[in-house]
Amino acid sequence: METFADRLQGLTALRGRLCVGIDPHAATLASWGLADSAAGCERFARTLVAALGEQVAVFKPQSAFFEAHGSAGVAVLGRVLVDIAAQGALSILDVKRGDIGSTMQAYARAYLGAGELAADAVTLSPYLGFAALNPALELAAQNGKGVFVLARTSNPEGDALQQARTAAGSSVAQSIVDAATASNQQAGTPLVGLVVGATRADLGVDLSRFDGWILAPGIGFQGGSVAGLQTSFGTAYQRVLPSASREIAAAGDDVARLRSRASGLALYN
Repeated sequence: METFADRLQGLTALRGRLCVGIDPHAATLASWGLADSAAGCERFARTLVAALGEQVAVFKPQSAFFEAHGSAGVAVLGRVLVDIAAQGALSILDVKRGDIGSTMQAYARAYLGAGELAADAVTLSPYLGFAALNPALELAAQNGKGVFVLARTSNPEGDALQQARTAAGSSVAQSIVDAATASNQQAGTPLVGLVVGATRADLGVDLSRFDGWILAPGIGFQGGSVAGLQTSFGTAYQRVLPSASREIAAAGDDVARLRSRASGLALYN
């Protein structure tokens, strides 16, 4: 079975490494002349995918903005994931789930199984313990899917936890990087990716041994830049997926402008 990492490697070689975030929050919908509703989310999200689906490698729908509209919004999210696959692109569903035992198994079934919310990969939070994510890692490996684990996020509120020291003397963030590295070694493939914010000039973690993909949100409106990624990520740069949401959506619903905006942010190895 072809792994998610293999598919991502092949697709980014053709289309570049930009990940387009799909974040239909109220202000963006209003700027497009759309209502803050399930119907508005659908028009926004499916327009983005139709415009860019053959151009970019990866889309990252933010589940929360769809969930906010209840069952109708969740149904829209399912249709958006189908659209992404139909365009030959990959989906990273941004759900940031993290739990233990049977609950983690249920989250894994929801997003890494074969249901209506199944994506190619998901984001996960390891802060109930990295080992608690094992049900998701196991199902991802079984189904040729991927996971991206929060390691060093861009929000300043995360510093107190992520830069705290473990009993072994490393930062909590570094312990997550090291656990992901060990998981990939055990799996024999870069099954586990990391989420590391693109807004940080100093990442505060050592990525030199990590062989997986790195999702780097925060390009554009949050202050991160494509130009700064090589300096920040060093030897890991060629495995970085810069993610931009509002920076692209600000182009409006004009297809040519959307494509031009995405082209300006694309990275090629």
